[in-house]
Amino acid sequence: MTLSIAELGQFSLALALCVALVQSIVPLWGAQRGDGAMMAMARPGAVALFLLVAIAFGCLTYSFVVSDFSVSVVAQNSHSDKPMLYKVAGVWGNHEGSLLLWITALTFFGLAVALTGRNLPPQLRARALSVQAMITFGFLLFILLTSNPFIRLNPPPMDGKGLNPLLQDPGLAFHPPMLYLGYVGFSMAFSFAVAALIEGRVDAAWARWVRPWTLTAWVFLTLGIALGSWWAYYELGWGGWWYWDPVENASFMPWLAGTALLHSAIVVEKRDSLKSWTILLSILTFAMSLLGTFLVRSGVLTSVHAFATDPTRGMFVLLLLAVSVGGALILYAFRAPSLQGGGLFTPISREGGLLLNNLLMTTAMATVLLGTLYPLIADALVLGKVSVGAPFFNAVFVPLMVPLIVVMGIGPMLAWKRGDLRGALSRLWVALAATAVTMAGSWLYVGGTVDDLLAAFGFGLAAWLLVATLVEWAERIRLFRAPAGESLRRAANLPRAAWGMTLAHAGMALVVAGVTASSAYKGELVQSQKIGETVRIAGYDVTLTAATTVPGPNYEAQRGVFEVRKDGALIAVLTPEKRLYRSPPMPTTEAAIHTNGLSDLYTVIGDPDPALPGAYVTRLYHEPLVPLLWYGALLMAAGGLVSLTDRRHRVGAPVRKRAGAAAAAAAKA
Repeated sequence: MTLSIAELGQFSLALALCVALVQSIVPLWGAQRGDGAMMAMARPGAVALFLLVAIAFGCLTYSFVVSDFSVSVVAQNSHSDKPMLYKVAGVWGNHEGSLLLWITALTFFGLAVALTGRNLPPQLRARALSVQAMITFGFLLFILLTSNPFIRLNPPPMDGKGLNPLLQDPGLAFHPPMLYLGYVGFSMAFSFAVAALIEGRVDAAWARWVRPWTLTAWVFLTLGIALGSWWAYYELGWGGWWYWDPVENASFMPWLAGTALLHSAIVVEKRDSLKSWTILLSILTFAMSLLGTFLVRSGVLTSVHAFATDPTRGMFVLLLLAVSVGGALILYAFRAPSLQGGGLFTPISREGGLLLNNLLMTTAMATVLLGTLYPLIADALVLGKVSVGAPFFNAVFVPLMVPLIVVMGIGPMLAWKRGDLRGALSRLWVALAATAVTMAGSWLYVGGTVDDLLAAFGFGLAAWLLVATLVEWAERIRLFRAPAGESLRRAANLPRAAWGMTLAHAGMALVVAGVTASSAYKGELVQSQKIGETVRIAGYDVTLTAATTVPGPNYEAQRGVFEVRKDGALIAVLTPEKRLYRSPPMPTTEAAIHTNGLSDLYTVIGDPDPALPGAYVTRLYHEPLVPLLWYGALLMAAGGLVSLTDRRHRVGAPVRKRAGAAAAAAAKA
């Protein structure tokens, strides 16, 4: 069975390529001709395409699980000593397997539309599934021509080379699937946008159909980015959670564009405005996803996250980017003039606030894009090696976020079409007061120096957004202005999308507070520490009590034992490790972290100090409020999930019910 499993996967991919080609052409042509039979082929085609790709993915997973080293990608990225979790994670811990995961996600979203989109207009559904199949066809061609995961080795090696030890971590086992479901989920919004351009119609119903898919992708991408940041925080041993790494930016750019797209689609649905802009955002968001794929797979970047492979693969992705996005933009150029919105609004209105949100988000995305690509462009034009790091991104990105957060607090308080800014601010007096108190209190608490003003301003922004969000929710349920029973009834009857917005905006406030505290007040100590020596940081006494060598399943580790005390009482015993993996041979740092839920004490043990016998290089970090980053990200994702359950996203259910009742009445008559 092992001898044929790879060939089965190879055959499934080749057959999937043929199905994708047929699905790309026939339903699209049928929609153009109004042929129901041809359009109907889109749904079984999407199901067949997913099943074939899933079989291929299952075959590759099986090859990793049983350590079939006759398959080249298994031999290069696995080892018989690896724990089972990392054998499975090894499937996507390489270029070929991660590309197959990408294609599996592509076909999964096509399957989801085919199974749940019965209420979609047949022509729109057929066109959208055809466009999705075109994207899938391009990636299947890519994997079969340049990145075949089922290439055999003859003779097979006795054992594999192993997975990159940095990737042998539970966080990295789940981070790529989450991230890819986010990346690829935006392909569905892209497909709906192109289908709408072909059809020449964008309306409120279209926005309602496209929002659940965009929201689903946004939730997965939010969780994927948060998992990746958390992994970098505790695995790399440098005490940070974000480095503005180009590959980190590659996932952040579609998140920014996707967030703008979500808000823009609301205006199309509610007010029949911003149609052309929403279509453009759908195209740009998926373009950022494809650009991220190019950056990771082209070999132009060096990163712990990147698959630095031969440039041929990068050129293929660049070609896919040019054909899909370029073709969509050309179609957009022809169709955009006919997509004028019918709803007029003043700048001071709910629509105006959402539009400003869009402009700030897309400008922020453009600055991140510029900072990420400029070193590559300068190198290509022989302008010298240029490094763009955190100082640039902080200088241009943070000022854009300040007005965005201010508008996030005010916008939901404004009416549609024409708002009253003075009235909105008068109802937000509690938020304004909380902002002032928080700024003054945090500034005085940490010392009241000029250097602390920026941090106090950041805390003030977090307080503004959190309290303004709660005030808006309280206004909806008439809290303290109506009997408690009525407020509870109103809360229970609130649309779930409103609950989702409240949770997501509150989550963003927590993220702002976490970013501010960890950036301004992070404590760090680096020293040579002898056994029994105590170091003091942020009120904690940290004693290195032992350093021993311990065996692991596929590594050996030097483990430090730190006793943490506060006011003489033992708080925790932390055991960070410096590991040396056998296959492939590579050292890694495993931090040990003690958290009280609001701040972290972070310990790292390094090599013995040759200049001081019996001492080890140790690093200690105190990270105030950094857990708020993870709480905030989870709360934002929870807000997205709650919004997804809103009944307005279940398009056509009441129509089906009425149609069924009418049919039953006709039968009785």
